[in-house]
Amino acid sequence: MSITITELTPGFAGEVSGLDITQPLMHAQAAALEAGMDRYGVLVYHDQRFTDDQQKAFSLNFGPLEQTEGGNVTKAADRRLDPGMADVSNLGADHKPLARDDRRRLFNLGNQLWHSDSSFRAVPAKYSILSGRTVVDKGGRTEFADMRAAYDALDNATKAEIEDLVCKHSLIYSRGTLGFTDLSKAEKAMFKPVRQRLVRTHPVTGRKSLYLSSHIGTIIDWLVPEARAFLRDLTEHATQPQFTHRHQWQIDDLVMWDNRTTMHRVTRFDHTQARDMRRTTVAGDAPTVAQRAA
Repeated sequence: MSITITELTPGFAGEVSGLDITQPLMHAQAAALEAGMDRYGVLVYHDQRFTDDQQKAFSLNFGPLEQTEGGNVTKAADRRLDPGMADVSNLGADHKPLARDDRRRLFNLGNQLWHSDSSFRAVPAKYSILSGRTVVDKGGRTEFADMRAAYDALDNATKAEIEDLVCKHSLIYSRGTLGFTDLSKAEKAMFKPVRQRLVRTHPVTGRKSLYLSSHIGTIIDWLVPEARAFLRDLTEHATQPQFTHRHQWQIDDLVMWDNRTTMHRVTRFDHTQARDMRRTTVAGDAPTVAQRAA
């Protein structure tokens, strides 16, 4: 049976069928999926009952894995998963929901803001690959925004204005938006801001896209209030309904997306319900801009 990709939203997001991705892929199959990512930006797979090792093996078809250190406030002794798996659940090491006031839960509420995974790293991520092991009854959807279409819809004057702009990205900024400012000296050092271009060009398709994220704190050489007001306007533009796709999770769904061309967020859900979501992240291969002291 051949791979079929069915479009879910015009020009954005596709559903893959005809493939069991828990099994090793042939080169041609991996190439077909990568081509699907280049076209759609988001691919959805149903009924894929992964183990963590199978998920990592599948992800390695698209490049080396990014390690999770530096992207959270969870101490090593409290980790539920190994460093190759990002734990974006609401569970502790005992596999039970974290308390409402647990510091790790409060930090992870930042995932409800529109963002691009690992834009806070000097070399930002390529793909994110998220497996739904236990899903909630209500809420907990993942919403995606097509940053290519959002860029295309800008007027020419705005495109010219943003072409060479560079922004500062840090988890300090996104978490600070929610009032989470209780960071240790070591955490502040770990979350030191990095620089990213505001406009990116896809290395295969040549399409330009906005590179926005809640991790952005300002634009280089702009006054902070002016930069944040402008970035808010761009984000509101980019997340209009015509640019977005919403995924309602079912058990054993797997969704992969291209962080270079999309933003995403999770919607609010009952924190007392277990939501076990496990992400592998395919590392990017280069910074978007040379790094200087930010």
